Amino acid sequence: MVNYRLDKSIVLVGLMGAGKSSVGKRLSEEIRIPFVDSDDEIELAAGMSVAEIFERFGEPYFRAGEERVIRRLLSGEPQIIATGGGAYMSQTIRSDIKTSGVSVWLKADLETLWERVQGKRTRPLLKVEDPKLTLKKLIKERTPIYQKADIVLHSKKYGTQSSMVKKLLKQLVFHGELECFNG
Repeated sequence: MVNYRLDKSIVLVGLMGAGKSSVGKRLSEEIRIPFVDSDDEIELAAGMSVAEIFERFGEPYFRAGEERVIRRLLSGEPQIIATGGGAYMSQTIRSDIKTSGVSVWLKADLETLWERVQGKRTRPLLKVEDPKLTLKKLIKERTPIYQKADIVLHSKKYGTQSSMVKKLLKQLVFHGELECFNG
């Protein structure tokens, strides 16, 4: 049996639909390190959904809460953290991750992301007249920031979560962020 040691949290970043939660859960199971989704933690703290927070209080209010939650998650024991798509846009969050974690950008193209998110009513930023165009604009706007991540992993349209986890494990070991040993 292979055992793993992780000194810092692994923080998955990228656009909605890139696979942060699903890959994060699989990675967590593989290396036996806890998984947490920052959006779930925000909803728990606020007592309402992300969509409701956006509707009632607006995006700036949500982003301030997101910073507090991610800072708290990073201050604990190492874990796998899936962030919301806009979290990494915050200089504060990027700085906190750089200090206490390793960032992994799950990069996917427009068609892959669109196939995964179209029709889902839980995406506040896509509740617009032309959601695919909005997604395209988000890709263009956020790519220069996402590129600052420590590791970039391509999320392919027909790739499996298992293959993504295997690739990510190799990258984490290669970068010295994850130690594996037989036990």
